[in-house]
Amino acid sequence: MATAVPLALLVLVALLAPGLGVAFPGCEYPAHLWCSSREIAVACQAESRCANLSRPAAAPVELSLYYESLCPACREFLVQQLFTTWLLLPTEVLNITLVPYGNAEERSISGKWQFQCQHGPEECLGNMIETCLMHEAENFSTYFPVIFCMESGSSVTKNLEAKHTDELQAQAQSSLLRLICRLYQGEKPEACGGSGSPKGLTGCRR
Repeated sequence: MATAVPLALLVLVALLAPGLGVAFPGCEYPAHLWCSSREIAVACQAESRCANLSRPAAAPVELSLYYESLCPACREFLVQQLFTTWLLLPTEVLNITLVPYGNAEERSISGKWQFQCQHGPEECLGNMIETCLMHEAENFSTYFPVIFCMESGSSVTKNLEAKHTDELQAQAQSSLLRLICRLYQGEKPEACGGSGSPKGLTGCRR
């Protein structure tokens, strides 16, 4: 014959049993539904017990850098801290705004704006180039690596010029393969006269 268990004892066990808990005022749902939605879990104060509910997305950290293209401290921070941090973190964690203006002054003379930069005319040119780059590229992931390359070299404006010359363009139009093979610093692939295996052909077949 089964042992009779007092009703009061059953109620006490239900109150203390892990995962069951006590319904709070405002909770009009049975315990098995407490984790069915975030709203119900909040109403029943059961969020800590509902592992299946993901936390709401947090807003990214907003970081604005007002810098000068030739400022040594600005360049060091952008190259050694900001760019590395941006590479390591997912986009939803950090949102960066770059403002290449910094410690500059402007004045309107006869309807035209003139700028005076702390580190001279070349810095004004560097600021303008980076601003135009951001405006034209629009996508941060596109223009930030270019700005990093500009800021990490010996000269911001000369670094940009080394990305393109008339001679390189002429060589590319004449023989792009020969130019790429010459510029590539690794082991030359078979197409360049090296031992590397060529890519499989993926052209259209008729």
